[in-house]
Amino acid sequence: MPVNAYEVLQARGFVEWCSQPEKLQEVFQNEMTTVYVGFDPTADSLHVGHLIPIMALGWIQRSGHRPIALAGGGTGLIGDPSGKSKERNLITIEEVRNNIKGVRPQLAHFLDFDCGENSALLVNNYDWLSTFSFIDVLRDVGKHFSVNNLIAREYVKSRLSDPDKSISYTEFSYVLLQSMDFRHLYETYGCRLQMGGNDQQGNLVAGSDYVRKAAGGEVFGLTQPLLLTSSGTKFGKTEEGAVWLDGARTSPYKFYQFWINTDDKDVERLLKLFTFLPLEEIASIMSRHEKDPAAREAQRRLAFEATKLVHGESTVQKVVTASGVLFGSGATIDQETLAILEDEMPFTSLSLPLPAPLVDVLVSCGACESKGEARRIIKQGGVTANEIRVKDEGSSLSREALLHGKYVFLRLGKKRFHLVAFE
Repeated sequence: MPVNAYEVLQARGFVEWCSQPEKLQEVFQNEMTTVYVGFDPTADSLHVGHLIPIMALGWIQRSGHRPIALAGGGTGLIGDPSGKSKERNLITIEEVRNNIKGVRPQLAHFLDFDCGENSALLVNNYDWLSTFSFIDVLRDVGKHFSVNNLIAREYVKSRLSDPDKSISYTEFSYVLLQSMDFRHLYETYGCRLQMGGNDQQGNLVAGSDYVRKAAGGEVFGLTQPLLLTSSGTKFGKTEEGAVWLDGARTSPYKFYQFWINTDDKDVERLLKLFTFLPLEEIASIMSRHEKDPAAREAQRRLAFEATKLVHGESTVQKVVTASGVLFGSGATIDQETLAILEDEMPFTSLSLPLPAPLVDVLVSCGACESKGEARRIIKQGGVTANEIRVKDEGSSLSREALLHGKYVFLRLGKKRFHLVAFE
């Protein structure tokens, strides 16, 4: 018998609103339930902002139910206006197909696509939406939607009242297409629940009403919270922009550091949302964390688990080691760690003959602006070479002192780093 997934989601903080919570709990209790989440494939990678609904789907499957990830190949060509203040740039069908191809392996880190009856599905709504003619939509779909209700939506009202923003008929019609998705998944796969961010509540209600009117089905909507940090900023954003799941866009090291930097006020909530750790284990982690917040055990566990999910255990172990090097934990600097550090700190390749005065090395790689600055920092004890503190401003760097016969890792003070490779 499947686990009551609603109770699991609620306990971990995934439920912001639900159309009929009591009835949905009954459905989860009595049958394997099919649930879907849609995402617009506007890029060839998902980002941290997508993780809450994806993690919710992961818990749906772990509770014995069937998850569907719907790629908006059709709706993505239009653009969801919910929460948007202006018209979105349209993308081509070729871009959409390429983006879906990039996203599927990322979803596979969270969902099992080959586990039997409740295997996850990845579907593209272009496959069915593209078969409808404009007349089909007006006659068979549009008649079920009240223009009065659509205009009453807050995001529509705000754009209608501002002549500089406006809203096109294209975006205005988006809700019809999303509702058509719900009907198709209900009739094809018996899908009973659509989930999404809290800004999707209007679309979920409209889709549920459409399935009831057009197909006679009882279906449900459930929203997850739009997550803000304790400082009030949108979760998943940094000064550099979105935190991507693709390691080529956001390196595994930067991904790990994003979670490490979680505020104490947010960490318990994020452990519940972004890891598959049991609640009892999270409670134990938080108990130890509260006794010694400076050790940041909760943040380190959150960063480890989130990075492992997205990039794998082998990669996260290398990232942890690299992080230990930069933060002075005495970690061994092996070649794999050096490969990570090359991308995360200033890196210079030099052709200086060895042995070379360390002062010359510091200036040549740009770690110091002048020999005078280099000598002063060395004299103050502020320079380490391959984690060995340099005490003599006249020290030279020999080939034997290099890591793996090639590298020197320079630390100036606590927060300045430079990696040098000798040709």
